[in-house]
Amino acid sequence: MNTVAMPEQSTDSRAELDRIERVAIDASTRGPVLFFYASAILWLLVGTILGLVTALKFNAPGFLDAWSFTTFGRVRPAHLTSVIYGWASMAGIGTIIWLMARLCHTRLKNGSLLIIAGCIWNLGLTLGILGIFAGHGTSIEWLELPGYSTPLLFIAYSFIGLWTLLMFINRRPGHVYVTQWYLLAAVLWFPWVYGTAQILLVAHPVQGVVQAAVNWWFAHNIIGLWFTTIGVGTVYYMIPKVLGKPIHSYYLSIIGFWTLAFFYSWNGIHHLIYGPLPAWLQTASIVASVMMIIPVTTVAINHHLTMKGSFGALRYSPTLRFIVFGAMCYTLVSLQGISMAFRTINKASHFTHLTVAHAHLGLYAFFTMVMFGAMYYIVPRLVNWEWPCAKLIKIHFWTTAIGILLMFGALTIAGIQQGIHMNLRTTDFNVIMNSTKPWLWMRSLSGALMMVGHFVFAASFVMILMRLGKNKTTPTLFEEPTRGGNVL
Repeated sequence: MNTVAMPEQSTDSRAELDRIERVAIDASTRGPVLFFYASAILWLLVGTILGLVTALKFNAPGFLDAWSFTTFGRVRPAHLTSVIYGWASMAGIGTIIWLMARLCHTRLKNGSLLIIAGCIWNLGLTLGILGIFAGHGTSIEWLELPGYSTPLLFIAYSFIGLWTLLMFINRRPGHVYVTQWYLLAAVLWFPWVYGTAQILLVAHPVQGVVQAAVNWWFAHNIIGLWFTTIGVGTVYYMIPKVLGKPIHSYYLSIIGFWTLAFFYSWNGIHHLIYGPLPAWLQTASIVASVMMIIPVTTVAINHHLTMKGSFGALRYSPTLRFIVFGAMCYTLVSLQGISMAFRTINKASHFTHLTVAHAHLGLYAFFTMVMFGAMYYIVPRLVNWEWPCAKLIKIHFWTTAIGILLMFGALTIAGIQQGIHMNLRTTDFNVIMNSTKPWLWMRSLSGALMMVGHFVFAASFVMILMRLGKNKTTPTLFEEPTRGGNVL
């Protein structure tokens, strides 16, 4: 009897030790991760309000035009900056810290320094956005922050990047997970992409059309080599973790990662097709864009086959519903980006609302929804409390999911109409403008719907931090699962 019982006791002991280790790791990351998440949500609300004001200005150009700091030329850059460097980047950094600590089986040491880094980041971003409102912006899309705020972001990021690398270096010996590849790559690629753009466009600007080429290279790669790598890496962790089964294929994940690393950095210039740039540069970007079909399809297949037989979990798991929605939109936005690289399609799509629709599909429908899903999984483990209300989570999901799909659809239709009319060359410009008005109103309405979801999510976040509601011992689910499993 003893010889039979020993392995069971050993297994139980090992499971208990793993649980204790996870609790200790979560405790070590609690302060920094919650600080970055709280900051990210605050910036999301700021960015949402500014985004709605920006959208309304398309319908009513005189809206809030009495002061220079509320004009479109300042509100929109402030909106983009608060969303990109406030919400998206800070949510991504918080997720990186938690995932790397968990996967490296390493407690985060001196986490207070990361909180200080987050304070510096918030200070730099606040000064930068106030500078944009004051008219000190650079007028370079996605790099609008004034020069006096950027060094603060670099100082903050140096702490964040260093701590991530130290966690990886001091990890427990053994297997390096797929998620770690993506997160480590994101940490290394961000300073390269952002630093290069700052040098070539702000500190020592290149001349002529090269500025446009560098700007599009930066805009595309900040999404592909920063947000995409964080988002895909998070999906690779969350789907297997929630379902309690391994990723379908380790080898597909290798192909997806290395082809992304090789081809994505050549993207971006296809947005300048037919522009005054060398033909070889345009063609190289087109080829690289088309070759992105390899990482996109391998990642999509890997995620789909991991979910196979478990799609029913979407009915009750908040984390899985957000994560799978984001993963599907990653495939969609990538395929759309590939199609927009073809000259015949690009001829009618560039310089239209279709490009804006494409950006929203990537940064919001994919990345933001994945970050929402990650937060629904991570935060309860940090505060030792469950989300207080499943109805609020449902409202959050449906308002944001329907809102972003409506926005994408409206801007896509408006962009197609623009492209067709502009290529006719005989259409009056006022006719082109008027044809897009109904779709721009839908954009504003969809933005208002998303804003409802964001404030509901912020309310849920405050409630769980304050430990409001009943003290539950089981995850907050949309409905009780019919079969057992590790779900949240």
